[in-house]
Amino acid sequence: MKTGIQIIENPIFAKIGLAADRLGLDAYVVGGFVRDSILGRECKDIDVVCLGSGIELAEEVAKEFQLPDHAVAIFKNFGTAMLKVDDWDLEFVGARKESYQRNSRKPLVMEGSLEDDQNRRDFTINAMAVSLNKAHWGKLLDPFDGLKDLEKKILRTPLEPKITFSDDPLRMMRAVRFASQLHFDIFPETFDALISEKDRLVIISMERISEELNKIILCGKPSYGFLLLDACQILPIIFPEFMKLKGVDTEEGKGHKDNFYHTLQVLDNIAKHTDDLWWRWAAILHDIAKPQTKRFVAKKGWTFHGHEEMGARQVPNIFKRLKLPLNEKMKLVQKLVRLHLRPIALSKEEITASALRRLLFEAGEELEALMTLCRADITSKNGEKVKRYLRNFDNVEEKLKEVEESDSLRNFQPVFSGEIIMEVFDIGPGKEIGIIKIAIREAILDGLIRNDFSSGWDFMIQEGAKLGLSPVKSLDQIIS
Repeated sequence: MKTGIQIIENPIFAKIGLAADRLGLDAYVVGGFVRDSILGRECKDIDVVCLGSGIELAEEVAKEFQLPDHAVAIFKNFGTAMLKVDDWDLEFVGARKESYQRNSRKPLVMEGSLEDDQNRRDFTINAMAVSLNKAHWGKLLDPFDGLKDLEKKILRTPLEPKITFSDDPLRMMRAVRFASQLHFDIFPETFDALISEKDRLVIISMERISEELNKIILCGKPSYGFLLLDACQILPIIFPEFMKLKGVDTEEGKGHKDNFYHTLQVLDNIAKHTDDLWWRWAAILHDIAKPQTKRFVAKKGWTFHGHEEMGARQVPNIFKRLKLPLNEKMKLVQKLVRLHLRPIALSKEEITASALRRLLFEAGEELEALMTLCRADITSKNGEKVKRYLRNFDNVEEKLKEVEESDSLRNFQPVFSGEIIMEVFDIGPGKEIGIIKIAIREAILDGLIRNDFSSGWDFMIQEGAKLGLSPVKSLDQIIS
């Protein structure tokens, strides 16, 4: 474990200390930087607490680094100031104490001592401080034995946990997030308070809850965080749709897999291959509609017919409720949920060129994400079965590569656009245009014609004739 002096060996801290001494302010680096330095984790965010004006200290530090006046971002309402030095983000605030009202997580803030400031911290491992003044340079102040909790890998509140969580219920989400990120256990008394105070989360905005949930999802093994949220009874409050996956029904001695634990395994699997938050959300939601589509068919067993399509339709509502972005990220997740069975089906049957073309066309630029999700979706206690499925996927991917190189179908657009069809038949916009365009697209995907003028011309003329249309221009006139 690092000593206080080792924690602040970066020259930045010496300059902060010089600025603080000039102003006659006691200054300390606190919180996450101290914690992560001791753990050997990289941290570029430095929080500095001083006994006095944090804004004044930030301005003096900026002078020490010869930064322009506008380099300091000041937030007077919060009494904080921020500045950037190289790739380090520095935040300065005066020591304070807080008191809370029952119906709000926004505290009443007053000036306080360092002890007051440490008392208000969420966990002991975040309450440690290191002095930056010359008189006490490098002294570690650890009133709640955060150092020991780091050694024991325990997450614990500095004060009585029920009060800590009731005052600011978002700390409950942070508890699970830190436990997930650091692979720590939650102290029993602290864990009990998570359960007893869970209903206080109703005063927290969904944006803040989802922000913490996303950080849990981005952990190395995100299932640990979800299992903690389930164990402390928070998951049903923030994500009830996910809880419906839990449990196994049995009919005629046949049961299905528990889709709650299966989904967590898929999430862990995909986390090994990507840090993309939205690929991971696709893993979370890929089977979200199985509870609604679950049916038992005699002599066949359990089916979840259409769960991929119903799940895709549910994605926007889930994103809206969780205050996740309703933009291209949501559409990506929706697309992956809708298509996640397609490559799996191909791996189980004779692969036709037409099926491969359609998959390439529909997946488009998301093909890599889709195949990564599908590989992650292979979960079984039978190791040989998993290996067999993965070999089949290798075969599918190889054939997809061959078709893509041959036909260039990913995100393709038929050469016969609506404008060209109208010009050829001398007609205006109407349903006939859409009918012909769809027929041409399907013919290309079925391999009946290639996506070029010469190959598709006769086909387009025949489709027009079915609708009573006659060409007024020739192929030479169109391509000239």
